[in-house]
Amino acid sequence: MDTDKKENLKKTRDRRKRINRIKVGIILTITGSILISLIAIVCLIVSVVKLNNRLDEMEEGGTSSSIKDVITSTDSSDNIKSPESNEKTNVYLTFDDGPSDNTDSILDTLGRYNVKATFFLVQKDDAVMKDKIKRIASEGHSIGVHSYSHKYSEVYASLDSFKKDVESMRDFLEPLIGYKTKLYRFPGGSGNKVTNVDIRDCIDYLNSQGINYYDWNVSSGDAVSNAYTADELVENVMKDVLKYKTSVVLLHDANAKGTTAEALPRLIEALQASNVSLLPITDDTPPVQHVKAK
Repeated sequence: MDTDKKENLKKTRDRRKRINRIKVGIILTITGSILISLIAIVCLIVSVVKLNNRLDEMEEGGTSSSIKDVITSTDSSDNIKSPESNEKTNVYLTFDDGPSDNTDSILDTLGRYNVKATFFLVQKDDAVMKDKIKRIASEGHSIGVHSYSHKYSEVYASLDSFKKDVESMRDFLEPLIGYKTKLYRFPGGSGNKVTNVDIRDCIDYLNSQGINYYDWNVSSGDAVSNAYTADELVENVMKDVLKYKTSVVLLHDANAKGTTAEALPRLIEALQASNVSLLPITDDTPPVQHVKAK
């Protein structure tokens, strides 16, 4: 009888050990699966962030290098102020990619400081966005074409595709703003690295239509990264804006650029304290261009 009890006890212990091993195995498997899933999620987030940053870089010219690397004609000696010069800098605040959910905030700020700016717009066909375009025009800001599709692969597929994009956007804007704009900004700038067509052929076309294109020589950095704080965006502009007689500042009016709208009051105050002239681009504004025509 004692032998039977001992055997039963041994079987019970062995069974418990097997059950415990199974439990431990299950826990380790679940824990491992969770860790692998977390690592995969982190890797995915990192990949998405990198892709987003790359797309933002493309918007600034299709290259991750400094803007200075692609400018070929903007900073000619006749536009650079000498250190002892008392000449006022003419500053043109320009906003690409609008209208957006941030447009009204930007317009409210510009109105509060009595500043006129320039908006290079993309096609937004819903009634709310059309009303924002009408408001930009009614409040006296300059309006130019940025793109109808804003898809580089379409805009720069061929010279005909480029022409179609420009004219489609001009036709879209005309009934909303009351005139056919002659201002233009290349998607990615005229020095972009993603076009399949010779950019100088595009420039020749714009010239033939009496359209003036404007790049920029001062960047806020909001195209390169969404990580800049409002103060950093202001600093990015102020470190370069007083170097030139004509400073065209690149800013963005897009849903993801809320920090730009937040920074705008501080930027305008910093510029006004520096005694610059804040102006909208007109047909008479000296051109700031990364690439000139042939």
